[in-house]
Parts: sequence; structure tokens; C-alpha cells
Amino acid sequence: MKPRAAKASSQAIEMPQTRPNTALLQARIAEAAYYRAERRGFAPGGEIEDWLAAEAELMARTGAGERAS
Repeated sequence: MKPRAAKASSQAIEMPQTRPNTALLQARIAEAAYYRAERRGFAPGGEIEDWLAAEAELMARTGAGERAS
């Protein structure tokens, strides 16, 4: 008897949207903050503003700041 070959599923499996984990989110914030600092010429004194603006932008984009209802 011949073994049957598995049939390919014609339906795609839909994965749920997940939020990035904390380490990944912080890495993305750090990268975005770096580019903000680069755009302002790395002038000292704006590091916190760069981080907070990058964090707010990414949280809004990923929905990580939203509470589950």
C-alpha cells in the first residue's frame, strides 16, 4: 500500500495580531529616538524629549498604550 501524501490546505491560517514584547518595543523606541536625535544634530539636552516622542509615536502605532476592554 502506498502512503498518502498530505494535501495542502487551501485556507490560510490567520494569526492573531499581537503586540510586540517589552524588549522589542524598547529596542524600537531606542532606534526611533536615535533617529530623532540625529535629525536635530545630536545636540545635548533633548534626549528625554526624543525618547518620549519616539515612545508616544510607537505606542500609538502599535496600540500598546491601549487598555483591553
